[in-house]
Amino acid sequence: MRIITLNANGIRSAERKGFFTWMQQQNADYVCLQETKAQNHQLDNDIFCPSNYHCFYHDAEKKGYSGVALYCKQQPDQVITGLGWADIDAEGRFIEAQFGRLSVISLYLPSGSSGEERQNFKFSVLNRLLPYLQQRVSEDRDFILCGDWNIAHKNIDLKNWRGNQKNSGFLPEERAWLDTLLADGRWLDAFRLINVNAEQYTWWSNRGQAWLNNVGWRIDYQMISLSLKDKVTAATIYKAERFSDHAPLIMDYDYPL
Repeated sequence: MRIITLNANGIRSAERKGFFTWMQQQNADYVCLQETKAQNHQLDNDIFCPSNYHCFYHDAEKKGYSGVALYCKQQPDQVITGLGWADIDAEGRFIEAQFGRLSVISLYLPSGSSGEERQNFKFSVLNRLLPYLQQRVSEDRDFILCGDWNIAHKNIDLKNWRGNQKNSGFLPEERAWLDTLLADGRWLDAFRLINVNAEQYTWWSNRGQAWLNNVGWRIDYQMISLSLKDKVTAATIYKAERFSDHAPLIMDYDYPL
């Protein structure tokens, strides 16, 4: 089973850069997108719902903003759009597809880099999300929670960690939140189960020469439930082409479909 997650930074922009051509070559079972920046009516071209996938979107109410998507080779038993929290759901940040006992989720956590108001919103989301995720993982299900979390967890997860300790995305409170989520081992960072190397980044600022010099951050994850710990077989960050300021995270699982 192959799952790809990518913050597209605009699905129409990613399409123009060749994302869907590349995606079709990957033979992924599930593709999770974040920051689609489009409304459903703007995606009526068939390219945005390939014929060999079932395609589901959760748009933000604000045009050209946020939004998540999920493409599935199989028809889901159920699709859950939103978390039931009006302020978060208005920004189109959560979509879940269920297949038997498997749940695949595309999640886009807020960034707080634009100022104090958005950072406070980010903390509000994190405060509500932690008990929700702790409760969900106690269900008798297998979870793969994909997305842009806008948090680099450890020093190894960004190039300039010393200089970013007071910046959104690497604040002590944000990192402690991830520590708490992962503390009891019921949620796991799937990538780090098989790749503990440095300089494994998924996002690079458009400022300066960040991409050229690999001055990046690892803020895109596939978090999995403990039940899948021994099922992770491969992890790749695809950097041969650029569809966004993020790179696709591709993970393979020994999981029957």
